[in-house]
Amino acid sequence: MIRLFHYFTKKDYLVLFCVISLVVFSVFLDLRTPEYMSEITKLVQTEDSTMREILVAGGHMLICAVLSLLSTICVGFFTSLLSARFSRTIRRKIFEKVESFGIQEMKKFSTSSLITRTTNDVTQIESLIAMGLQLLIKSPVMAVWALVKIIGKSGELSLVTFAGVVIIVVTNLIIISIVSPRFERIQKLTDKLNGTTRENLTGIRVVHAFNAEKFMQKRFHDVNDELSGIHLKITRTFALMDPVMNFVMHFQHLGIYVVGAYLIMNSGLMDKITMFSNMVVFSSYGIQVIISFLMLTFIFMILPRARVSANRINEVLDEEVSIKTGSFNGDTVEVGTVEFENVSFKYPDADEYLLKNISFKVNKGETIAFIGSTGSGKSTLINLVPRLYDATDGAVYVDGVNVKDYQLKELNNKIGYIPQKAFMFNGTVFDNVSYGDNGREKPSLEKVKEAIKIAQGKSFVEKMDDGYQSHIARGGTNISGGQKQRLSIARAIARDPEIYIFDDSFSALDYQTDAKLRSELKKYTKNSTCMIVAQRIGTIMNADKIVVLDKGECVGFGTHKELLNNCEVYREIALSQLSEEELNHA
Repeated sequence: MIRLFHYFTKKDYLVLFCVISLVVFSVFLDLRTPEYMSEITKLVQTEDSTMREILVAGGHMLICAVLSLLSTICVGFFTSLLSARFSRTIRRKIFEKVESFGIQEMKKFSTSSLITRTTNDVTQIESLIAMGLQLLIKSPVMAVWALVKIIGKSGELSLVTFAGVVIIVVTNLIIISIVSPRFERIQKLTDKLNGTTRENLTGIRVVHAFNAEKFMQKRFHDVNDELSGIHLKITRTFALMDPVMNFVMHFQHLGIYVVGAYLIMNSGLMDKITMFSNMVVFSSYGIQVIISFLMLTFIFMILPRARVSANRINEVLDEEVSIKTGSFNGDTVEVGTVEFENVSFKYPDADEYLLKNISFKVNKGETIAFIGSTGSGKSTLINLVPRLYDATDGAVYVDGVNVKDYQLKELNNKIGYIPQKAFMFNGTVFDNVSYGDNGREKPSLEKVKEAIKIAQGKSFVEKMDDGYQSHIARGGTNISGGQKQRLSIARAIARDPEIYIFDDSFSALDYQTDAKLRSELKKYTKNSTCMIVAQRIGTIMNADKIVVLDKGECVGFGTHKELLNNCEVYREIALSQLSEEELNHA
């Protein structure tokens, strides 16, 4: 957990120094009070003392109490400020780190877990700083300082105090050893609870359609009950602390007075006054020591969970990113070219290669298409271009430069990527189409309108209540799948990239809209390179080059007509969709 605190800024360390200084000052004032009490006790027992002397000592006690109160208020303010600043910094660091994750890292951490780590786990650390930092500093300082003050004054009374301390320490250690493993289980169950809730909400249509409400309720209740059960066990364990603390406090108080009374009875007249004064001081300091350990008990209640949360946060921040940015951001000799040179790929946790020895090159202005059976590696292949994955063997070149050498931002500025599953962000139509940074000026409204027109989305967008400023819900839940896909295509068009990547991006469109869109797109992208993954022969038959994949291998390469004659796999796919006559007249 200590490792997280290197994210403190200079201002944070300054605030922390103020907190420590004020806490030490407050402890000093609190421990001065028993000394004034001892002085007042002696003055009361001394015959020639005056009321003025007693009032002066009492006034000093009052001043110490007021100053201690003011310093405590200031400490509360500074710790709240420090915790808020620190949690803001950590949340930002986690968010930025997750943004740098590739698909490989995202598979390692589930979405629900990352949400929990960014919110709940950070809150645990924030609570420790806000509520525990003051006590974490104050309790050991007060305990040690109080023990130092009473050591040597009376061995018998010191033994009573130390006996109470030993009982408290042993009790705390036993309880912490019991609850610490359960806190880690709590955070994992919180991940699972968030995941179950999220799954139910995102799949609510399927849940309703299949009458699976009771099934989902059972899944939720099982996790919720298990989480509640562990919370109850921890709470019951911590509940033992309160009676133990009260027992120790009261019996220590009683023990000091019993031992003190015995010592006073067996001492001389002058020693009785000193012994009585020491007994009052020991009683006060003994309470201060017990209070210190009571404060430590509170720390022990939140520290184990904060430690678990800190470890979970560090797991994210320490994760090694597999897709690392290069350094190249200069001009290239070639423009709009994509080349695969003996590329093979397998997933990090897989034994077999998904893609094997793929080689081809596509030039500026050309369209290359990829087709094959489900699982043949089409989407994986084109995902190597924007570096969603990196090739295991071989190399992928864009404009004659290895994609691994590019700065990621520079590489992405060359690409207009339309994923297989269109995703819309919360905002307006204009916000979604002009989304992101293309290294140039943000697309204007006119540019957005043009992109939507080419993507065949003008008719439905202008029918919406606010046109191009109409609201789009997160995930595009208020528009159809075809509409989402067309806006996703428009988003890429608005960037004016060198290279378009269509990952089965026409599947949700009807044949008529598909044909119109491809016709307009071909005119607009005549100076750009297009890479298309599709299942429909009609979508790719006019491509300049077609790559046929089967079980990760390239089994055909050429034009539509060439492949019909010399590639059996392509011909089988074509005949499953179109008749012989339609293929011959294509």
